[in-house]
Amino acid sequence: MNHLDLPALTRAAGTVRLPGSKSISNRVLLLAALAEGETEIRDLLDSDDTRVMLEALQKVMRSGIPGDGAGVMKCPVGGTAIGEGRWRVQGCGGEFPVKQAELFLGNAGTAFRPLTAALALSGGHYRLSGVPRMHERPIGDLVDGLRQIGADVRYADKEGFPPLEIFPAAVKLAAPIRVRGDVSSQFLTALLMALPLTGETAVIEMTTELISKPYIEITLNLMARFGVTVGREGWQRFTIAGGQKYRSPGVVHVEGDASGASYFLAAGAIGGGPVRVEGVGRGSIQGDVKFADALAAMGARIEMGENFIEARAPADGKLKAFDLDLNHIPDAAMTLAVAALFADGPCTLRNIASWRVKETDRIAAMATELRKLGATVEEGADYLVIHPPQSSALSPQPSVPIDTYDDHRMAMCFSLAALGGVPLRINDPQCVAKTFPDYFERFGRIAAPVIAIDGPSASGKGTVAQRVAETLGFHFLDSGALYRLTALAAIRAGVALDDETGVAAVAATLPAEFPGDRILLAGIDVTEAIRAEEIGVGASKVAALPAVRTALLERQRAYRRLPGLVADGRDMGSVVFPEAPVKVFLTASAEARAERRYKQLIGKGMPANILTLLQDLQERDARDAARSVAPLKQEADAERVDTTPLGIAEAVAAVLDSVRRKLPQMER
Repeated sequence: MNHLDLPALTRAAGTVRLPGSKSISNRVLLLAALAEGETEIRDLLDSDDTRVMLEALQKVMRSGIPGDGAGVMKCPVGGTAIGEGRWRVQGCGGEFPVKQAELFLGNAGTAFRPLTAALALSGGHYRLSGVPRMHERPIGDLVDGLRQIGADVRYADKEGFPPLEIFPAAVKLAAPIRVRGDVSSQFLTALLMALPLTGETAVIEMTTELISKPYIEITLNLMARFGVTVGREGWQRFTIAGGQKYRSPGVVHVEGDASGASYFLAAGAIGGGPVRVEGVGRGSIQGDVKFADALAAMGARIEMGENFIEARAPADGKLKAFDLDLNHIPDAAMTLAVAALFADGPCTLRNIASWRVKETDRIAAMATELRKLGATVEEGADYLVIHPPQSSALSPQPSVPIDTYDDHRMAMCFSLAALGGVPLRINDPQCVAKTFPDYFERFGRIAAPVIAIDGPSASGKGTVAQRVAETLGFHFLDSGALYRLTALAAIRAGVALDDETGVAAVAATLPAEFPGDRILLAGIDVTEAIRAEEIGVGASKVAALPAVRTALLERQRAYRRLPGLVADGRDMGSVVFPEAPVKVFLTASAEARAERRYKQLIGKGMPANILTLLQDLQERDARDAARSVAPLKQEADAERVDTTPLGIAEAVAAVLDSVRRKLPQMER
């Protein structure tokens, strides 16, 4: 797919667990590879950038020499399964065993720059290349720094840019290394991480102001975890005392990606919220958590804990204009540029010259795409001034095409513009794989509109919900089938139904789909199979297990995807999706429901007694209303639709009328 259509959106709320930080992941991988001992890395980001780092390390650490245990492997869990996000690195003790290799590093600056420095000090012959854009990203300042100490690094094509070829050379640290810091902080990071390999005292002096200082803080923090400390005099001079070696700390946990958090926090500030991101907070070592301060300056309501940040829209619903120096959060600053579309006046982003040498020229790209949405943009060498659109809608166009320039952050930033109530077409959405492969799925979990249809048994909510979903082109969730599906899946997997942990694990990843009037389990039609008496009994057993109920609650929320979800079942609007913008309580008199159930059973050739059915429904209504946890009732913000006098088509029309009133952007 070369594009992704996002519908017009207006609200965002929910919780997002962040993937691991790219900046931390690639630094930790290299440090673990250079260290003595074995390191277990947990919550490592799985993305294009980390994959190229892993592949490169595997190439230079596999010498083929018997007894050489250096290498990188996924961690086994329980001896058999592969642990998601868990890797084991047997370090090489400061010297890569493979002395000749060709490495392709894509467009991953966090892999290319540090590996260049580490390999230049490894006494081998290496060739490093990447995608065409990587070959346009400057690396001359790093190469100049390495040449000052005698490293033999040569340009394979254009002077000052990759690809590079590295040859063995004798390194001397007789004088301080002088390097610029105003193009990319990754050059300093690369030198800091590599110089301990020499075993000698090394000094680095900056010849210009250092940009993106928080990323250097990450580097210094992680080096210290691996046993190497760096002395610094302000941000101008760094000293690495000789005799230090990297040693494994044993287990390292990768924090959630603070840059990635910015998209969801901005969504909460733009789309009402609350949106909570988990994985970063007050204790984070990443400078991009300061993005929350920038949102607060725009009037957003921010709450922060040790491992979470939560954002809501301003109390008056309107974000304030800003004029900010954003040199300390260059990646997250891109998110502010899109948030500026929703501000009450012109917004100025200053000191962002580093955008020019990223995955694309981000200043030019951002200005071009913002103009498509009706903004007036002034573009400077190191700044942007953004005047929001004058009208309430971002653009009069029916759908705005957004070009992403093979830049993951452009794609993720501009998804937020859909919250202005205008549909977008994101071109080349796959570019998010660089750092956040499932970004759009997670964005959908907080931004996709949910129509929650609740009501008593036999009120027709299942049939109505299914037809509403078909009409709107939304996904459909038949929550009433989930416990039966869990029981069936557990039985087929050989899991005992009284094994709470085992059944909860089945429920947490239940591969259920609800196309049309069918129910699929792992792609197999089980519409009839789940109606068997054995499965009904099993469903009652697993429903009594607290861990299973918790797992299914999260599983139900995972069905919230773009372009939207119609969720049918008990507690949909009260417990599962309390933030749903459209809630319908579908009801009918007990007599009408009993008659419908009677006709349904007779139509299937099954015996039925209408008086017995009526009594059963009345007793069930009483039980549901008396439940201690989430009793069945109409929520205050739910619209009541009494289907007693209505046919199916009329009930569907009544629900759709509610949708159009609550979600006027659906008419665009």
